[in-house]
Amino acid sequence: MADRGASALSLPDDWPAHPDPILALNRMGSFDWDLDNGVMRMDALGHEIFDMRPEEYAGRPENLAPRVPPDEAHRLDVHVSQSLKDGSENYGAYFRIRRRDGTLRWTHTQGYIQRDETGRPRRIIGIVRDATPELSEAQERREQAALDDEARRRQTNVVQITTAALAHARTVQDVIDVLQNNRGVAHLGAASLVMGLVEAGRIRLVAEGPAGSFVPGTLVTRIDEQYPMSDVVRTLSPRFIESPEEFADSYPLLWPHLTGLDITSAAYLPLVAQGRPVGAMGLLYDDRRGFSAQDRNVLVALGSGIAQSLQRAMFYEQEKDLAQGLQQAMLPRSIPSLPGADVAVRYRSGSLGREIGGDWYDVIPLPGGRVGAVIGDVQGHDTHAAAVMGQLRIVLRAYAAEGHTPATVMARASVFLHELDTERFATCLYAEADLSTGVVQVVRAGHIDPLVRDTDGGCRRLPVEGGLPLGLSALFGCLEYPVDTFELHPGQMLLLCTDGLVEQPGIDLDDGMRTLRALIAAGPDDVRDLADRLIDVAEERAGEDDVALLLLRRLAVAAPRSGGRLQQHVGPGDPEALTEARHMIRTAVRAWGARERADEIELAADELITNALMHTEGAAVVTLRALTGPVRRIRAEVEDASSALPRRREAGESGVSGRGLLLVDRLADVWGVEARGGGKCVWCEFLVPDRE
Repeated sequence: MADRGASALSLPDDWPAHPDPILALNRMGSFDWDLDNGVMRMDALGHEIFDMRPEEYAGRPENLAPRVPPDEAHRLDVHVSQSLKDGSENYGAYFRIRRRDGTLRWTHTQGYIQRDETGRPRRIIGIVRDATPELSEAQERREQAALDDEARRRQTNVVQITTAALAHARTVQDVIDVLQNNRGVAHLGAASLVMGLVEAGRIRLVAEGPAGSFVPGTLVTRIDEQYPMSDVVRTLSPRFIESPEEFADSYPLLWPHLTGLDITSAAYLPLVAQGRPVGAMGLLYDDRRGFSAQDRNVLVALGSGIAQSLQRAMFYEQEKDLAQGLQQAMLPRSIPSLPGADVAVRYRSGSLGREIGGDWYDVIPLPGGRVGAVIGDVQGHDTHAAAVMGQLRIVLRAYAAEGHTPATVMARASVFLHELDTERFATCLYAEADLSTGVVQVVRAGHIDPLVRDTDGGCRRLPVEGGLPLGLSALFGCLEYPVDTFELHPGQMLLLCTDGLVEQPGIDLDDGMRTLRALIAAGPDDVRDLADRLIDVAEERAGEDDVALLLLRRLAVAAPRSGGRLQQHVGPGDPEALTEARHMIRTAVRAWGARERADEIELAADELITNALMHTEGAAVVTLRALTGPVRRIRAEVEDASSALPRRREAGESGVSGRGLLLVDRLADVWGVEARGGGKCVWCEFLVPDRE
């Protein structure tokens, strides 16, 4: 350390025997350094400062080497040499000396340089003094200032860290967890923390710690009561309590319960958002008294950040509750009890929380022991997606209940969505199952394939050809949805789900389906337990997409009255429906164990359907039954709205019609006509072998 601010110095004539009294009074030693011969004389006080006896000092600067460490001596020599070279009249410097006892002491020297008429330095007259006390005080001040700066930086850092952690808090509980578990608030030195939320003119305690610090009677308090949190909520101003005495005087109801915590001070902060108090927080200390202005500013800033996070969390929870309520209102309130089947449905909202999805499921009871199972997903995560979902669910249920074929149900739903004032599309899968026969017809519109769990626990994927998503198929004129048919045996389980149960980040769809199949195979046999297990897995993944799930297990029917029943509407001018009816008949007959008569039954039923369409003005209702009794029979019925009875007649060699009933008469074992209301039903039966 150097000081160029020294002034000129003169020594008395009888120096060094009689030092300058002013210098002596200020405990300053003096020296006279002859630069020509290198002799530097020093008075007694100078010897004392350097802790050297007179006999140890021979009048030369190098004699001070035992007291001046080499690095200090080098630094001092460089400083003095520079002053001699640059024409300075004086210099000043701080350096350390090592006393006999090994301690280091700061020393300050000032020198006045005397030069001749040419500017050459000839002599230095100067003083030395012990500077340790002043440097110690300055050092202490610097260290204290550094500590204060560090404390301010640490507190500011605490606010920044806590605010950053609170930025990820979505719920009120998330905010509480950050305050109770985040180390940032603990770094403020608080021994205990309390936080309450304002609810209907009261303050409800939602967080307190550490364990065992709860004060009885403070779980819910009125805002007008004499408690610190009530005060800050009522006044919207922080309350800093700087001593136990102040705490006891201000809050006599609360203080007796805190004496065991050794509280010395406390800071209570109102949590204010948009000018409205949402709560209050208290930090209680056991190792400090009083709060500096900096402390108060930091704590107020912390309270402001917590208040903003709490308000966001409250809005988030309100919006989430609203979204979930709307979603649940769009889904079926209950699942009907189905004789011959055990059904379980589950729904889970995605982790996006406030965003509502368009996933849905439905179970539709149909005549003749049949049931329709629907799973779907409307594009997007908002209220519009939910609204579209609700409308689609209703129209799908209506079209299915009207008796339309699965392919027609899907095609009409696609047209309906296309004609809505929306750009959304939807994926969907519709399965219509006859629970008495096990015949299931499946139509897929851009949705993931269904799965079947076998009675031995194995799980397989059912590849369904499928078509475009609803809305898009109508847009591009591709309304022909292929129908896949399979048989669901007693004990087997059909699983329909949305892609939220399958898709995972970084995993393709096939891998996701394999993982799902493994979960199903390893899961419990009960449909409800399995549904719970699968939805728990979705919860563990905490994905952002919704999950809808439908499980249907076919039960064994004891002593059935009939072996099965299928029904389908065929409209006039609808060749697609006629093709689907033929496919249904062929598949059902084979599934019922009458493969050897499948062609005959299909041909006879086709003739009855064609007659109904050609000779009546309405649609035909085709019903296929498997009848049990002493002899198993398969009965095909075609019902129309015309009361005119059919006549069997010879067509002749050139006739193009008239052979239908003749063909039915030749193929069927028995046939007949029944009146049905204002119409009729033409039926035919075929004897088939008993099914093993």
